[in-house]
Amino acid sequence: MKSITIKGSERESVGKKSTKALRNAGKVPCVIYGGETPMHFSADELSFKDLVYTPNAHTVVVKMEDGSKVRAVMQDIQFHPVTDRILHVDFYQLFDDKAVTLEIPVRLEGNSPGVRNGGRLLFRKRKLVIRALPDNLPDVFKVDISKLKIGDNISVETLKNDDFAILHPDSTVVVQVKTARTAVVVEDDEEEGVEGEEGATAEAEGAEAPAEESNQ
Repeated sequence: MKSITIKGSERESVGKKSTKALRNAGKVPCVIYGGETPMHFSADELSFKDLVYTPNAHTVVVKMEDGSKVRAVMQDIQFHPVTDRILHVDFYQLFDDKAVTLEIPVRLEGNSPGVRNGGRLLFRKRKLVIRALPDNLPDVFKVDISKLKIGDNISVETLKNDDFAILHPDSTVVVQVKTARTAVVVEDDEEEGVEGEEGATAEAEGAEAPAEESNQ
């Protein structure tokens, strides 16, 4: 998994006054849990843009002014309800021999033949929760949908790997292709012959388009 470096400054005080002063100066108060004691620090708000405003998952290296470094993952983030500015970030410290639980994004790749034939692509799980050692954390789950026909699905069971545990039941559907309503109409009107099929096609063209296929 890719890592982002954030330069941090130790917080001498964690009271409301000092917290407000930090935010007014464009800083974000942060805490790293998981070690012997919580580590309080602050960092420039701009340094979080590559961590927060991205669909990808990343680990973080917090580099302090004294030269010390702490490897962590973001656990929680708070935004201002009106301005959307970052108010506070919680991290969890990583250790090479200690597994961590993290959400990993799912990215669809390829074009489904089922969708080309009029089916609806349903992206059920855009993120999966896994547990793994830090060095085994994947950046993303790449799911190939190039063989998905109408009625097919890809479940968690097909994504299992010895490097990590996926914390969802094996039967959990990640993505599937279902029959569109227009396809059902054609199927029901088969006895009407070509004329019925043409009518169904015309109706399909004027109907609401099925859900767009996502390649995230």
